[in-house]
Amino acid sequence: MGPIRRRLILAFLTLIPSQAFAQACEVLRPGWDGEPVTALGEAIALFSTPPSLLLLIATAFVVRLKSMWGGLAVVVGWAAWISILDSPAVFPDNAAAAIEGCIGPDTLFIALAIAICALIVIFTSPRRAADKNGEN
Repeated sequence: MGPIRRRLILAFLTLIPSQAFAQACEVLRPGWDGEPVTALGEAIALFSTPPSLLLLIATAFVVRLKSMWGGLAVVVGWAAWISILDSPAVFPDNAAAAIEGCIGPDTLFIALAIAICALIVIFTSPRRAADKNGEN
């Protein structure tokens, strides 16, 4: 085995998850117990963040008041928050933490946020008045 092959093998071994990736978990999830996080656990963690809680409260107000323009603002807020969460420029350690297992897949959170946005659009859309014959 030549020196070039040995160096290539050693370089490949450095790509395997090790303690370097665990540092991302210590920073992002300090109380992590070592078990891989499920999609439900990650959705609960993401919905309990301050921006998500603020958007949930705004969603409740918009649906209660049936404000079409407020609904638009909240839907744009949800879209911006999802984009920020999935941006590697904003959260560069998330990829390493996901490899280690302390951050789960955020697909359930995104699906629920999309469902919330769809319900906002449905509940805040203007209603057409019925004709005198009861037809629209």
